[in-house]
Amino acid sequence: MNVSKKWLNAYVNIADISAEVLAEKLTDAGLEVEGISTLASGTQLVIGEVVECEAHPDSDHLSMTKVNIGREVLSIVCGAPNVAKGQKVIVATVGAVLPGITIKAATVRGVDSFGMICSLTELGVAEKYLSESSKEGIEVLPAEAPIGANPLAYLGLDDQILDVKQTPNRNDFMSMWSIAKEVGAIFNREVKWPECDCASTVGVKTELTVSSESVNCSRFLGKKIGSVTLKPSPTWMREHLMAAGIKSINNVVDISNYVMIETGQPLHFYDTQTLPSLEITVKDGLSESFVTLDEETVEIVPEDLIITSGGISIGLAGIMGGQDSKISEDTTSIVIEVASFDPVTIRNTSRRLNLNTDASSRFIKGIEPYAPFKAMDRAVELLITYADAKLIEETVMFGPQIKHDKKVSVSVSHVNGLLGTKLTKEEIVSALARLHFEPTIREDIIECSIPSYRMDIDIAEDLIEEVIRMIGYDAIESVLPQLPQTVGALTPEQTTLRMIREYLSIWGLQEAITYTLVSEEMTKGLLALDNPTALASPLSEDRKYVRNSLTHSLLDVVAYNQAHKNASTNFFEVSMVYGDKKPQWHLGVALSADLSTNSWQKSGVKADFYTLKGLLEGLFAQLGFEGTRLRLTANDQDQLHLHPYRSGVYLLGKEVLAVFGEVHPAFAKQIGVKNTLYAEVNVDVLLQQTGAKIKFAPLNKFPKVTRDVALVVDEKVEVETLMTLIRKEGRPLVQSVDVFDIFASESLGEHKKSVALKVVYQSKDKTLVESEIVSVHQKILDALAKVGASLR
Repeated sequence: MNVSKKWLNAYVNIADISAEVLAEKLTDAGLEVEGISTLASGTQLVIGEVVECEAHPDSDHLSMTKVNIGREVLSIVCGAPNVAKGQKVIVATVGAVLPGITIKAATVRGVDSFGMICSLTELGVAEKYLSESSKEGIEVLPAEAPIGANPLAYLGLDDQILDVKQTPNRNDFMSMWSIAKEVGAIFNREVKWPECDCASTVGVKTELTVSSESVNCSRFLGKKIGSVTLKPSPTWMREHLMAAGIKSINNVVDISNYVMIETGQPLHFYDTQTLPSLEITVKDGLSESFVTLDEETVEIVPEDLIITSGGISIGLAGIMGGQDSKISEDTTSIVIEVASFDPVTIRNTSRRLNLNTDASSRFIKGIEPYAPFKAMDRAVELLITYADAKLIEETVMFGPQIKHDKKVSVSVSHVNGLLGTKLTKEEIVSALARLHFEPTIREDIIECSIPSYRMDIDIAEDLIEEVIRMIGYDAIESVLPQLPQTVGALTPEQTTLRMIREYLSIWGLQEAITYTLVSEEMTKGLLALDNPTALASPLSEDRKYVRNSLTHSLLDVVAYNQAHKNASTNFFEVSMVYGDKKPQWHLGVALSADLSTNSWQKSGVKADFYTLKGLLEGLFAQLGFEGTRLRLTANDQDQLHLHPYRSGVYLLGKEVLAVFGEVHPAFAKQIGVKNTLYAEVNVDVLLQQTGAKIKFAPLNKFPKVTRDVALVVDEKVEVETLMTLIRKEGRPLVQSVDVFDIFASESLGEHKKSVALKVVYQSKDKTLVESEIVSVHQKILDALAKVGASLR
């Protein structure tokens, strides 16, 4: 917001404080001043009178003038078409520095010139503030302008403007009155607002009625002024509005803008003669076209808040009035509207229509509850004084009565404890009193009555922030933080995740980090959590959900790399996934290239089902999960994304730990990958259980004995069942069991298959004798016979 130093000085005496000091103190108090500017600039400027003006003998547009500046008469060659004898003008003498130019003595076509007669544009005044005559040439001052005086001071252009950055919590800083209170508190000076309380309570009985049919309008005040006179605004008001960035129109329109900036409450004046009726109603739920004050046609939707009269729309609530009821040169009577609107509704309409007005910016930030009454009082007082307002009717209101009695307490010990200071009770009370919080003391407790315009004060910590803002942050001593020594260590979760990354990186897999937000289609993957979380306001449909599986994300990386002919397409990703359950850590592994290769020896590890299976088993073993704790079963979890006969499921206990296998051909074609294997691991299953400690033992020095067993079994019997049974019956002598052949033929019988297994016997204590091996081997065969397995 632009804050005029001269305007501010009307409420609190800061004439002895420079703009730079004021900016510094406001910034130190947490209200950042981003810059200081002026309405106009120029050195060595003086008001002069043109005493002679003749045409230049060697030019068709230049004039030779003599200008009396009080202490001397200057000869100046002027090129302005409107210069004439007897005018009071602005003169820049030799050595004057103007925006972009320094004035020097010169000879113009044989005639000496010692200065320049200036236009306001040449002094840096923005064109939007200039009249048509001011744009055409030099600025002609009133006849009573004193010769030799400073023209910037005479015209009110010597003001300094502070560009104060608005903070989200300080909506009161959209009001000059509130800014004056802040400045008064910072410099501990008295602040005087204009005496206008209850100015709007006067008035005879009225026929005007106001109401609201929307919950988004909580209060509406209306008042009819039967007679006003349109004329130019007083000079001081035009200067203040110019400093705020608003062009003066006429006294009535200017008063509405002036009051808005003073109080922070937008208000609107309607021409009574063009109102459809003396009834104003706030509505929503309309769908129609509407012509705004700036003659733009916009489309109203049901969510917009509309001001209506006699069933006809006359204004976009909180944003802009309508073209049909604006103040014109023929206006003689007005209706004042002051209201409170829902900030979210105003923001949505303003954003949709791209209409960002001074009014909407204030409503969006929120307006204090008493602001409508302050604005109405001030507007009536100014209209009576500067617009000859007469035939004033009573104020009508929609909405409940206001009850504001907010009290917030804080203790001295709480203040010092939170700030790390040693402030006395008197210092704290003084700071709060300067802010007009009316502090009262009860032992260690300070209770404050919060003014209505400080809507940001709700809790004790808010008061503490105000105290340190007023006293200054320098009061907080610099103290080194206490840093107790602790032993640095990873949590079990961090240890597991790090081991996963290290293990897969050692095998040459690249770690991928993919986007967490995905489309609805990408929420359908392996081990996907139910009910994925949808964003309330997504950037696009492709990024609407927080992912509940890594399947699509990681396979998209494979597809991208394969499309770009990148041979290194083995990837993994460890990330959180989200659903209706608590977030889970998942691991995705994708293989589509050889795990290792040796071109010279023409050898390597191909990427296939068994390679991925071995990679996972090695990882689980590294984490302490192997043997009987880990069980491999057929894939009954997901046959949509994985090949039904080239996939499997690992169970840890009864919980699904991982689903892995070859990507289903149909799914692979859909997402654009070729010859790819994929696994998704629920790492949370590992984190919830304790892995066995990895033990190292010396090599067994006793010899091994190998026995091959060829069994005929029913084709439905799983090989894993046979292997588990052999390990169980042959412990502790059976060290390993491996399958080396499986086949089926008619000679074996219908629905039969042959399974050939290699059983290794070895003792940790001695060399085995034949009788010991035969005994155990027979025990195994007997157990196998019980499950229908016979020797082939």
